[in-house]
Order: sequence, then C-alpha cells, then structure tokens
Amino acid sequence: LVSEPLRPSICGSDLQDVPPTMLHLIRDCWSEKPEERPKMETVRGVLKAMHHGGNLMDHVFTMVEEYANNLEGEIEIRTRELVEEKKKSDILLNRMLPKQVAEKLKLGQSVSPESFESVTVFFSDVVKFTNLASRCTPLQVVNLLNDLYTMFDTIIDEHNVYKVETIGDGYLCVSGLPHRNGNEHARDIAEMSFSFLKNLETFRPVVAGVVGLSMPRYCLFGDTVNTASRMESNGKPGRIHISAETNRYLTEIIGGYRTESRGEVIIKVSLYNKGY
Repeated sequence: LVSEPLRPSICGSDLQDVPPTMLHLIRDCWSEKPEERPKMETVRGVLKAMHHGGNLMDHVFTMVEEYANNLEGEIEIRTRELVEEKKKSDILLNRMLPKQVAEKLKLGQSVSPESFESVTVFFSDVVKFTNLASRCTPLQVVNLLNDLYTMFDTIIDEHNVYKVETIGDGYLCVSGLPHRNGNEHARDIAEMSFSFLKNLETFRPVVAGVVGLSMPRYCLFGDTVNTASRMESNGKPGRIHISAETNRYLTEIIGGYRTESRGEVIIKVSLYNKGY
C-alpha cells in the first residue's frame, strides 16, 4: 500500500520558464478529490487564454523566422536561375553579334557604322541545292544544312574568322573585321577554305536540328561583299575561287600559296575580275 499519493514535484529552478497559471492548472488537475478537478471546458479555456498571451508572440516570431529562412532560400534559387539565364542570353547574343558590339548594346550604347579598308569576304553555297531540295523532304533539308553549318562553325572557331550569316544554303563569313588583323585576313580565309574542302570529303548529314537566324544581325555592306557574292555564283564545285587582290596577298605579300589562273571572269559589280 502507498500512504502518500504519487505526484511529481513541480517546484524548483527548472520550472522558472513555466507560467504560474500552468502550474496552478497542473495542481488542480491532479487533485486527490475528483470534484475539485476542473472540467475539460475549463482546462481548454485556460490553455486558450494562455495561448493568446506571450506564447502567441512566440508563435508569431517562429512563423516570421521560418518565412525569412524560406525567403532567403527562394532568393538564392531565383538568383542562381537568373545567373544561368543571363549566361544563356549572353551566349546567344554573342552568336548573333561580335562580342564588342554585344557588350556595347548590353550597356545601352549605340554602335556606329565602321569602315574597314582591307578584309577578305567568303561566300559559299551548296551546288544544285534547289534541285537537291526538291527531291528531299523538308526535314532532310534541315538535317543537311544543320550538319553542314555545324561543321563549318566548328572550323571557323579555329580561325580568326567571323561568321556573318547563313541564308538558305548560302554561308557568309569574313576576316579582318570587326578585329583588324593587318594582311592576315587573306591567309585566315584561305586556311579556313582548305579545312572546309578537307572536311567535306567525309561529310555526311547525321544530326537533326533547327536552322534559324534571329535579329539583331551584324551586317556587311559595300562592293566588296557584292563582288564576293558574284564570284561565288561563278565559282566551280569543290574549288576555291579568289579575286586578283586576294591572290596578290597570298602569293606576294604573305607567300607560301600556289594558285591557278582562271582568266578574266565577267561579273556584275566590276566588269572584269581576273579569278584564281
């Protein structure tokens, strides 16, 4: 038999943080006389009143702290996503425009037209492309151009050459602008052309993709561009057709290149242009 009722002690320094009202409620609830114990409605009312006191502020502070932590995490995620999207947009912009032009546009600066005294312009197209396209499905044409231009783009990255644009099967690039490189532009285009011909020997379309062009564009103007375009139209399949001036750069100024004369070729821009 137990002479004393079993009740824990609720006195001591370890209970300093417990509200006095809670201590009184505990003592009332374990009273030896059942009739003296408070009813459940009374207990609920006391606890509710205590909840609207200091504990409510603790609850609010807890909620604010959790919200702040969640907000910091969300900001970190959004910032990381923003940085990634900015990288993607920078890559896309640098593919459409020269880097220095793109940087000026991002800073809100205007880009003035610039004249270049000596550059080498390159044009190419797929021989009998119209006939080829008429015998292929649209998807096959896209596959062909995508794989061809992917190969060209990879080769261009190895030379000091800037890709201007692609229009259908036409491919336009230039050396000597926007970075001036003295007389090396002729060599850069020549070496790039050799690489094109070498890789075309084993070219096979195997990659599907989208071939497209978006504004803004870095455009070239002038008789030099028109002359290069007309020379491309008069070129021979699998051969590199160059102007007399480019031939002079390669054989006399730079040296180390051998060319074969084609004689005088009539084009619309300049009536006669001795081709090689």
